Amino acid sequence: MNDSPLTLMAVHAHPDDEATGTGGVLARYAAEGVRTVLVTCTDGGCGDGPGGVKPGDPGHDPAAVARMRREELAASCDVLKIGHLEMLDYADSGMMGWPTNDAPGSFWRTPVEEGAARLAELLTRYRPDVVVTYDENGFYGHPDHIQANRITMAALEMTDLTPKVYWTTAPRSMMQRFGEVMREFGGEAPEPDPAEAAALAEIGLPDDEITTWVDTSAFGGQKFDALAAHASQGENIFFLKLGQEKFTELMGVETFVRVQDATGAPVPENDLFAGLR
Repeated sequence: MNDSPLTLMAVHAHPDDEATGTGGVLARYAAEGVRTVLVTCTDGGCGDGPGGVKPGDPGHDPAAVARMRREELAASCDVLKIGHLEMLDYADSGMMGWPTNDAPGSFWRTPVEEGAARLAELLTRYRPDVVVTYDENGFYGHPDHIQANRITMAALEMTDLTPKVYWTTAPRSMMQRFGEVMREFGGEAPEPDPAEAAALAEIGLPDDEITTWVDTSAFGGQKFDALAAHASQGENIFFLKLGQEKFTELMGVETFVRVQDATGAPVPENDLFAGLR
């Protein structure tokens, strides 16, 4: 018998990504005695500064933002009871097309083999049974999310490990409901241009293509509080406006696509560790 604890490793791009996409599973599995490991690839320096100042605006200090976000990340990890935090500390690349994509030290311009080798060391150290990261498009095309997918899949090939591997996603039915809630809580919003609307329509997957639906509603409070720990980031404010009850109603199930599996567990499944316990 293997006495090592079951281990979940989540590979994320920025501080706060752990809360929005996987806060529920991280909290749930920690409560079940699973060892949880969070790898955060960038320093988050392209996030909002104090007072909501944006990258490139006067007064935005990426180094200061990175320090602030590191403190917020530590607080989020405490809320979610994450057992181990590993930071690769690459420079935040910003959104696709920003000059920061090609800045020295940015995650986006880091050779995949370099990032993968560093992650492979962590995989070998922790030997996770389950690995979670983004899909090949980084869910919505963010360069650092795409790079996180690339280094994760490359790192796995550098090891002898055969964990179950999942990519985060969202069902189209939930994305539709999310849009309704945004209008309900945000008032009238301008109509997006056709290209933007088409891009939004492609986010997530049809419900029947999702392999894994994990009920994390019992941990909605922890997920909400973890996101609140990152309240400096303006994009999180909308979720916090919902209040814990509505937030949990909307985000109390986390969904994934299983892309690697040696257990033969049937899908659809409701447990990332199906076939392992």
